[in-house]
Amino acid sequence: MASEEENLSKTLEESDHDEEMPTASETLATATASSSDDSGSEEEADEGADELRIQALEQALRNQPLDYDSHLQYVNCLRKSGEIEKLRNAREEMNRLFPLSPKLWQDWIGDEISLNQGAEAFAEIEKLYERAVQEYLSVPLWCDYINFVQERDESVLQCSPNGATKMRELLERAITVAGFHVTEGNKIWEAYREYEQALLLTIDEENTEEKAKQNQRIRSLFHRQLAVPLTNIKATLMDYKAWEADQGNSNDMDNELDGVPPNIALNYQKASAAYNARKQYEDQLSSPVQSEADKLQHFMNYIKFEESSGDPARVQILYERAISEFAVSSDLWLAYTNYLDRTLKVASILKSVYYRATRNCPWISELWVRYLLSLERTNSSEEEIKSVFEQSLQCAFQTAKEYLDLYLTRIDGLRRRFSLDQRDFDFQLIRQTFMDASDSLSAQILPEELLSLHKYWAKLEINLGKDIIAARGVWDNLIKKSGSTLESYEGYIAMEVAMGNLNEARAIYKRCYAKRFAGTGSEDICHSWIKFEREHGTLEDYDVALKKVTTRLNEVMLFKAQQESKGKIDHSSVSVKETTSSPLKRKPDQKSSAKAPLAKKRRQNTEKIEEKPQPDHGRMEVDSKEQLEKEEEGKEIEKPKPEFYNDQCTAFVSSLNLRTNEEDLKSFFSDCGGATAVRLVRDKVTGKSRGFAYVDFSDDQHLQAAIAKNKSSLHGAKLSIARSNPSRSKNSRSGTAGSSRGRGTGRRFPPRNESKSTEEERNPSKEKEKVTFAAPRSLMKPLGWNKKDDKGKDEAGGGEQLKSNEAFRNLFLKK
Repeated sequence: MASEEENLSKTLEESDHDEEMPTASETLATATASSSDDSGSEEEADEGADELRIQALEQALRNQPLDYDSHLQYVNCLRKSGEIEKLRNAREEMNRLFPLSPKLWQDWIGDEISLNQGAEAFAEIEKLYERAVQEYLSVPLWCDYINFVQERDESVLQCSPNGATKMRELLERAITVAGFHVTEGNKIWEAYREYEQALLLTIDEENTEEKAKQNQRIRSLFHRQLAVPLTNIKATLMDYKAWEADQGNSNDMDNELDGVPPNIALNYQKASAAYNARKQYEDQLSSPVQSEADKLQHFMNYIKFEESSGDPARVQILYERAISEFAVSSDLWLAYTNYLDRTLKVASILKSVYYRATRNCPWISELWVRYLLSLERTNSSEEEIKSVFEQSLQCAFQTAKEYLDLYLTRIDGLRRRFSLDQRDFDFQLIRQTFMDASDSLSAQILPEELLSLHKYWAKLEINLGKDIIAARGVWDNLIKKSGSTLESYEGYIAMEVAMGNLNEARAIYKRCYAKRFAGTGSEDICHSWIKFEREHGTLEDYDVALKKVTTRLNEVMLFKAQQESKGKIDHSSVSVKETTSSPLKRKPDQKSSAKAPLAKKRRQNTEKIEEKPQPDHGRMEVDSKEQLEKEEEGKEIEKPKPEFYNDQCTAFVSSLNLRTNEEDLKSFFSDCGGATAVRLVRDKVTGKSRGFAYVDFSDDQHLQAAIAKNKSSLHGAKLSIARSNPSRSKNSRSGTAGSSRGRGTGRRFPPRNESKSTEEERNPSKEKEKVTFAAPRSLMKPLGWNKKDDKGKDEAGGGEQLKSNEAFRNLFLKK
């Protein structure tokens, strides 16, 4: 049977990235070999090796504080060396980060008992036992706890009333937690009966009334145990009949139920039948030849059977048995918590299980979401809920969507509490949570998710905060962050219309009707404005909107027509690419080429030379392959080249904490040496870090030293460090950066706009290609205007002058 330590260590190893730092085992092996070479004697070599092992493990834990295996080895080394204080601190730190297995708790408590024998130490050891029995179900650990209190507690030893009460409460707790364990639960029942029988011996023979009460307690324990399906239930019945015979109640030992009260006999028969029904499942679990996957499946089948029987206590204890052996199975924890939420709904049990679930599987966001909801259902305090929420944000989830779900769960809970009691609840807490979610997730979540978050925010600002100014600020903030999407403006307008603020809605239409939106968005916003004015505006408002929208729609139609025309030309050019030198003309035969008028050829060549220095408006109009190469060469000379990095000796660092800056990275790699430059990628609008960077090194040796720090923590985030591959394009590298996973406390989801940033760095001139619809035509040509239009006019009319704005508008209206 695999131990809990092996399960947890295995999961941690599987969740780490392939590129890892040297393991603690490798470090220890090196340290041991070095110590053996330098020592003069075997004993001195062992002492030196132990010291080096401890130092190596301390360094490993500083680099990887969440390495369970290193913690385990460190505790074992300190236990062997006898450094008591360091051992206590190491165990406390390990338990702060991870639950400890029953075996680790038994070792810890055993060491403390051997070191401390006085009465003052009793209370501290008792606290350790209380912590131990709350983490995993362990019948041996409960038995140790019972024996310790029975042997070391003065009040229990003296059989005082307070001591008896304390001992019975402890034993009842043990029965509740472990007494239904089919194969080991009878140990708790027997310990309970032995204690009560020991108390019976201390009662004075003349005190018949007290002895009768004590006998009834023992009889009641027998009756309770005989109603529980446990191993050796028949032997328990024989012990009961023998005890009754000692009390003077004769019975026939050969007749199984002779002398047993009818109701107890009926319960015994039911318990025996229940045990027989479960025996096949217990045999499967106890089989020594089976894989962990098979054993987990046997547990799930067993749990399904218990759920069908309808006894929540038996289902719960079976889940606890499974958890004690498969502590990091997220599916098991999810099934367990789901069952408790549906069935038991006991506040103390729910809190305990969710607390342990999130400690064993902190990377499962669904467990944290359920934990928050469970705390709200059980009317927990705001301080407790806030503490759990803040802990959840420090965990490492795979996607930004998981963090968004946590924020929304927290906001939902705050909204419900604010609605119930506005006097004792500050709306600023809701607003601050929205702000934190927006600031930390805007660059990572999908646009529709970001829109939904801000729409919810604005709605609460109006309904709960009663602050329309703040709600408008929410929409303005979204428009700034999302790049003026159509949905953002539509949501903003819908809010103003719902509030009856028609002038404000009209002002938003005027802000956005001339903007360029994806797909049919430009036409949609224009039609939406006209509809708005028909339903809400005056005739003057309608005329103004119609005039502006008509001009805008004509511009959009012209632009799309020219784009479609260009697409057709490009399509035809592909089909004759190999047979013509001009993409606009069909290739003439040699005879027609030879007979072409000399004047026409001269005019064509002149036009080509005149067109060459003119700016490119998005269409490549060239007459030959040589002409294209010349124009491209000219562009490269005229435009400043952006700075590129070949990444020949560069480390790519991802999963950075968003507050980490260049100086922090320089300091982090200072021990590696050779770092020549740090390039932290930032958002071009906000200037905030996107969570990844490139660090250049002078040579390969220093680069390898930096890569060896993979999975190290910086500002609470577990970094992913790998060699930057110069053979890949920047688009490919930005699409995969930050996708490595590790088990740390920092956030590890990839920036969504990474590829966009790389494209902008590669082509900084793209911003110049944006079309400005509202510019005067005397300064800028309308959409779709190109050099061919100028050339056609020159040929036809000898260089026609551009029309005025009014003349151009009248031309469209006539059409």
